[in-house]
Amino acid sequence: MEEGENSKLIYPEESYELTGILFEVHNELGRYCREKQYCDLIEKKLIERKKEYKREYRVLDTGNITDLIFENKIVLEAKAKNSTTKEDYYQIQRYLQATNIKLGFLVNFRDRYLKPIRVVRIDTDARKKFNK
Repeated sequence: MEEGENSKLIYPEESYELTGILFEVHNELGRYCREKQYCDLIEKKLIERKKEYKREYRVLDTGNITDLIFENKIVLEAKAKNSTTKEDYYQIQRYLQATNIKLGFLVNFRDRYLKPIRVVRIDTDARKKFNK
């Protein structure tokens, strides 16, 4: 499936592949590990599949560090806590803005049933809003 005008999803193949890896990790480790353990296993699986990624990528001089950037297309923010909050959404949105990447995944491995949440970068450049 090509990404184009008829495609509703951003990066459908990459999203499918990354989601599969996330489910594998959740199935193998369960829901009571630490965030670092989940990220370590995700990294191992990406290496096995020879996929391009950046782990704990420092975003310019912002002080922000992403958990993982997959194929230079998707920012992954992994959590291991009782529930995600709006602060978690704001965090991944900051990463998307700073890296200029279109898509992010917010995933909480503590959930009983894994539900990766797709977060799309919001265009906050006010100059674009008023150009004709």
